[in-house]
Amino acid sequence: MIIAVDFDGCLAAGGKWPDVGEPNKTLIDWLICLRSGGHKIILWTCRVNEALERAVEMCRENGLEFDAVNDNVPEVIELYGVNSRKITADYYIDDKAIFVKHESQKGETNIE
Repeated sequence: MIIAVDFDGCLAAGGKWPDVGEPNKTLIDWLICLRSGGHKIILWTCRVNEALERAVEMCRENGLEFDAVNDNVPEVIELYGVNSRKITADYYIDDKAIFVKHESQKGETNIE
């Protein structure tokens, strides 16, 4: 499973760009557990340059490493033979996310 996770409002619950804010330890610890089980974690954020470096460092200081940062994991690039601009993941964690279910998805569940 591949999980793409946003930084501001997710990994840093109270963070507002360009500040880092306080780490969301509940989410960070859960992602560490998933990664230790073999799942891939992608940092998926609009941050760049120094602001991105501070975000990655805050996560590292809290024990979370990423398999990719604002990029697809190598396995996906190899599978499709191209590195799409859209990050490929099974789940996306973002404080701004909205999921609209189509009527054909009646039996499926949402992750909230």
